[in-house]
Amino acid sequence: MLTQVHVISMVFTLAIVTVVGVYSIRQVKTSADFAVGGRSMGVSLVAGTIMGTVVGGASTIGTAQLAFKVGFSAWWFTLGAGIACLLLGVLAKPLRESGASTAPQFLVKAYGERAGPVASVFSSLGIFLNIIGQILSAVALLTSMFQVPPLLAAFIAVVLVISYVIFGGVWGTGMVGVVKLILLYISLAVAGILSYQMIGGLPGLTATFPAFPWFSLFGRGFNTDAAAGFSLVVGVLSTQTYLQAMFSGRDVRTSRRGALVSALLIPPIGLASIMVGLYMRSHFPEIDPREALPLFILQFLNPWVGGMVLATLLLSVVGTGAGLTLGISTMLSQDIYKKIINPKATDSGVLAVTRVIIIVVTLATLVFVGGNLNSLILKWSFLSMGLRGATICFPLLAAIFLRNKIAAWAGRWAIIAGPSAVLLWTLLGGALDPLYVGMACSLLLLVIGYFSRKAFS
Repeated sequence: MLTQVHVISMVFTLAIVTVVGVYSIRQVKTSADFAVGGRSMGVSLVAGTIMGTVVGGASTIGTAQLAFKVGFSAWWFTLGAGIACLLLGVLAKPLRESGASTAPQFLVKAYGERAGPVASVFSSLGIFLNIIGQILSAVALLTSMFQVPPLLAAFIAVVLVISYVIFGGVWGTGMVGVVKLILLYISLAVAGILSYQMIGGLPGLTATFPAFPWFSLFGRGFNTDAAAGFSLVVGVLSTQTYLQAMFSGRDVRTSRRGALVSALLIPPIGLASIMVGLYMRSHFPEIDPREALPLFILQFLNPWVGGMVLATLLLSVVGTGAGLTLGISTMLSQDIYKKIINPKATDSGVLAVTRVIIIVVTLATLVFVGGNLNSLILKWSFLSMGLRGATICFPLLAAIFLRNKIAAWAGRWAIIAGPSAVLLWTLLGGALDPLYVGMACSLLLLVIGYFSRKAFS
């Protein structure tokens, strides 16, 4: 039950973060400041941008929800994200030195101008699916705390997402991300350790749950869980917001260190959420799984601490949604509006359009959330990562490691065929994970393009 102390603690926590968000506005004077921080961000802000977006509703509320259902296979979201950040560190040099502001701009250098708009549209669609998952996480949190109708909770979440990013852009995402992660680590450490102790430690866990599926990373089946982990890796490597963080570092070393810090800190957050999910399953099996983490906080944590944790969870959900929305708005404004619709647009005009897109995209999620209030939060996240990965991952890696060795037409068609195959396979309901189908189509075209270029060179 939400108490007055919970509310006071929440307001105090939110006020601290709001001050940081308002301060970030002072850093934004141009569209480049808004999108890539003027390419002058330090390690903490690069890491804050990455983790502030990765660690959201899916990493916390969604992971506890899935752990409530199947156990440790819920770890794949944060574990896969950590592995992906290691790989981002490896790719930091070519990404930072490219001078690009978006992933499609990077692809244009290898495959020509026509590659940019297609990559922007498909990548934006994939990111949009993940924003839906974040709004669903916010609905679970707000309905648990305030007993408001789900649609009202979704609207409140949308307003918060818009407010989080519309003024400070990547500066706001990075600065608030750092503060949010400090609070989140304290919060989930308390919740994770407490739930582990309350269930009786390792003896209590093994006495309560059978080894399979509860303690297996492949509890839902190898194909399902391996695809989930793989989709996280390729999805993070293919997402504008995380690449944007690499573009934003003051130099290559800064961008690389920011990615490696993220790789180290992300996976433990998933473990804490899993502990809470397992405890709630063992003691309250009748609850709605999506409310496992919020209800644990309300029932078992000191109200002062609980209020801080609830506010931090809300910020995590909102921050991830905001970071993803920033990625979409940056691509659509830079690669569609500025390049195609209005090439003569002024810098202030591009900045204004970027902010308008943030509002439109976020409001559009309400249409999809309304009909999917009971869907699994991580389902949206995994599908989103798969669609993004099929669009960007192999073409991006080929552009980095095989530059000028693949025919431009093959790169452009790979960008189209990969996500199209994912969408078609999902609609047909094929047994194989759609990500594999999409990535296979993308890879096949790139291989053909490689040998085609080699044959005629």
